[in-house]
Amino acid sequence: MGYSSLLSVTLCLLIIFSVSFAQLEQQVSREERQQRQQRWQRSECQLNRINAVEPSRQLQSEAGLTEIWDENDQQFQCAGVVAMRHTIQQKGLLLPQYVNGPKLIYVVRGNGIQGAVFPGCPETYQTPTESSQSQFRAGHEQSQRDQHQKVRRIRSGDVIALPEGVAQWIYNSGRTPLVLVQIIDTSNPNNQLDQNHRDFFLAGNPQREVQSQRGERSVRSPRERGPSSRGQTERSGNVFRGIDERMIAEAFNINTDLARKMRGENDNRGIIVSVVDDLEMLVPRRSQEEEREEQEAQAMRELERSRGGRIRTNGVEETYCTLRLKHNINDPLRADIYNPRAGRVKTLNNHNLPILRYLQLSIHKTVLYRNAIMTPHWNINAHSIRYITRGTGRVQIVNENGNPVFDGQVREGQILTVPQNFVVITKASEGGLEWVSFKTNDNAKISQLAGRVSAIRSMPEEVVANAFQVSIDDARRLKDNRQEVTVLSPGSRSRS
Repeated sequence: MGYSSLLSVTLCLLIIFSVSFAQLEQQVSREERQQRQQRWQRSECQLNRINAVEPSRQLQSEAGLTEIWDENDQQFQCAGVVAMRHTIQQKGLLLPQYVNGPKLIYVVRGNGIQGAVFPGCPETYQTPTESSQSQFRAGHEQSQRDQHQKVRRIRSGDVIALPEGVAQWIYNSGRTPLVLVQIIDTSNPNNQLDQNHRDFFLAGNPQREVQSQRGERSVRSPRERGPSSRGQTERSGNVFRGIDERMIAEAFNINTDLARKMRGENDNRGIIVSVVDDLEMLVPRRSQEEEREEQEAQAMRELERSRGGRIRTNGVEETYCTLRLKHNINDPLRADIYNPRAGRVKTLNNHNLPILRYLQLSIHKTVLYRNAIMTPHWNINAHSIRYITRGTGRVQIVNENGNPVFDGQVREGQILTVPQNFVVITKASEGGLEWVSFKTNDNAKISQLAGRVSAIRSMPEEVVANAFQVSIDDARRLKDNRQEVTVLSPGSRSRS
């Protein structure tokens, strides 16, 4: 009896160990595959020339314009991202869709409403009971209660973070165009497909050109890519188009006529459609007291962080279904670095928006005043994809051999990639310069070359003097003449 029990226990342990080993082996093979892919990607990057570029393709829709940067540009291929810009007109709705990589969206201007649908999460927004419907819907009757997942009001300066495969939609509830610029990190390990950007639409009949054209060269002229060619654009269809309408009808328990409409075969509106009446849904209004409490809480968190403290979490503050997806980086009062003579910098990473830890992305907002300089620096652990939001300025980027790969002017609407470890320096023009930097690390860091916290200042005088073949006095000037951090005021000149 004892022998058989021992044998059973031994067999169970062997089964458990074999299953665990198989899972571990599968995990290791997956990590090895990802590492090989990343090594291949790095070996293919030969960035000898970088350009400040504007979108290469335009897709006109019924209620807006979608612009896409050239995925075949080497700077985007090496960074492993795809860049897009949506301009949504008043009462325009960006159709529900999801993509195959993590996404960061920056609201350039305008106001709107954004909704994200997390699978398995409850519909926590519910309409009032029928007795109060007339008060809620301003006299419009509704026979049944509506319920949906959480929606968010968005405004200029908001950053929206979305994991891969999470469906979202955006509606322009303001009176001016809503402009959104976004990057999709197709090289993220969570993307198990290839490096192509793939947009999966849940409705409508989107243009084929919205999908990645990596490896392809467009033969259409800029004029052919304009609004006049919308009727000639080849359609690719939403995800229901390839499913038999009878299967759809059975799955949703609806008739085939409604199922046929879901396929959207005769829908020529594009991916941004017009809403006839105002889009009515549950969006809670925040009181001034709630906004003040949020600002005070944020100030306390920043104070604790500045004193070297670490904000501890117990894993309960944010669950999968209650993830905080947006954060505003335009407020000057929330700047991490501020120089009244030069400008300010705001950093958004996994510390102040925890979902970025999962996305492995972060974003910085930099504002340079007239003729101010962003200290020469390099990105330690990330590529930086800069989108110019306002103004003009000069940027220089230098590779490992000291050769310039970019030296030119940048202006609003352009994107410029700064590869990891390449040194970059930026100077604003007379009108100032502003940009957001999408970074391919959830806690991106830079190392500065000039200023109070720079690498040069941190070296001994003797090392600086011998390295540059200068006197000790000159070495001291190199170390101490700039007492500012990150953003440097204009007007200073070197002494002979």
